Amino acid sequence: MPRKRTAKVGCPICKKPVKSSDPNYPFCSDRCRTIDLGKWASGGYVISSPVKDSEELIQDTTLEDRERDN
Repeated sequence: MPRKRTAKVGCPICKKPVKSSDPNYPFCSDRCRTIDLGKWASGGYVISSPVKDSEELIQDTTLEDRERDN
């Protein structure tokens, strides 16, 4: 029977190694999970600019080309 694979990654808060089979994955502890939640709640994590769909980018480029040609 094949062995179940577990990935080791670092906790996003303290960078300690964490196995994917750990109960707090991807965090190493409840403390790090709570710190992360606090950052989300306080606005510490933000998206720097609006995300545009590739189709929207194509339409915007086409509109700019048309306006430039007129």
